[in-house]
Amino acid sequence: MSIKIIQGDITKLHVDAIVNAANPSLLGGGGVDGAIHRAAGPKLLEECKTLGGANPGQAKITHGYNLPAKWVIHTPGPVWQGGNHDEEVNLRHSYENSLCIARSYELHSIAFPSISTGVYGYPIEEASKVALSTIDWFLKKCAYYPMEVICVLHNERDYQTYIKTAQELRINYEV
Repeated sequence: MSIKIIQGDITKLHVDAIVNAANPSLLGGGGVDGAIHRAAGPKLLEECKTLGGANPGQAKITHGYNLPAKWVIHTPGPVWQGGNHDEEVNLRHSYENSLCIARSYELHSIAFPSISTGVYGYPIEEASKVALSTIDWFLKKCAYYPMEVICVLHNERDYQTYIKTAQELRINYEV
């Protein structure tokens, strides 16, 4: 049971599952969503077409196809609208529901991008607090279930923000 914070490419990780910061259609898009779809290959899109989309905070699972990860958990995060439109609740649900799916599939390693902080505009400082506190809460709640959670940040600024947030929240983590 651990949280690891790294800077890197989520599509290259050898973990049980990676999380896709998807759009509600689950049919691919820009940013990490597009990168995951490109790396996984066309079979991912075909499977996603059968899922019927998802609302912000929901999560659905597919195979990983050409990815090193066996599974992809797709979760649309909220679009930032100033913080007064249930963004925090929906972002927490994105992390929690993804972790619940991982546990129900008996997965022991999962990697998350920073959900909603790209084109959806969620401020990284606020999003990192939600992400890390939710992951930490889940791991403590399910302490009987061994799981490694990796937060994968694509740039140095986001990586340093996650490290600073973990320290401020006194969350145990590895790098």
